[in-house]
Amino acid sequence: MKYEEFDKLITEMSGENASDDYWYDVGVNDAMNLLGKFSDMDWELLGKNIMDKSLDWQKRVVYCFEDEGDAREINIILSLIETTDKELFEMCIDSLRFLINDTNKDCIINNNELMERLGRMATIDDISGRICMEFLNKLQ
Repeated sequence: MKYEEFDKLITEMSGENASDDYWYDVGVNDAMNLLGKFSDMDWELLGKNIMDKSLDWQKRVVYCFEDEGDAREINIILSLIETTDKELFEMCIDSLRFLINDTNKDCIINNNELMERLGRMATIDDISGRICMEFLNKLQ
């Protein structure tokens, strides 16, 4: 199973001694390659276990998501989006901007709590507000 390799890689990349430079230069590509080889069971394990992982681990995973329309990635992000961590929330919204398309955007639009939070955040004049505003514009 590729999930175990992925878990080990992300754990090593989110530990105390992990280098952000190494993550962005090498680790993220390795992690994305592993995601590309995931079976349905691997995706199920990732979705089941992500809430028990560290905040840095969760952020690394969200950063790896890139397949537009991939419901598995979107569902994992939606499970994390209720976070109180501002950076993780921004990363989730930023990733969703690239994953959402016309055929799957209803899963966001129909999420009233998320839409309210996005609306509140979009009024703030900072990077978070701009990310939320851009995402809301994409949903229209």
